[in-house]
Amino acid sequence: MAEQERKAVLARIHGRVQGVWYRGWTVDTAMSFGLDGWVRNRSDGTVEALFAGPAEVVDRMIDACRRGPPAAIVRDIALEPAKDPGSLPFEQRSTA
Repeated sequence: MAEQERKAVLARIHGRVQGVWYRGWTVDTAMSFGLDGWVRNRSDGTVEALFAGPAEVVDRMIDACRRGPPAAIVRDIALEPAKDPGSLPFEQRSTA
């Protein structure tokens, strides 16, 4: 069986996504999906995340991000292709 195609995406999440446990939820969810990457707050009020892993799983994570944790209100997610960081534990990074 061939290895699944990997995909890496940089996502910028807009809406009420800071101060609502969005980053912690993202770390927990991405780790449960087995994804590589990171998440951080941005000074403009958005949350930015890099998701890398099997294409189907990355797509599932993006769908989950459209809902987010219960207190979040996600208005939009801007996506762009990203360089695959390789295998590394999903982590929360400091604000950019």
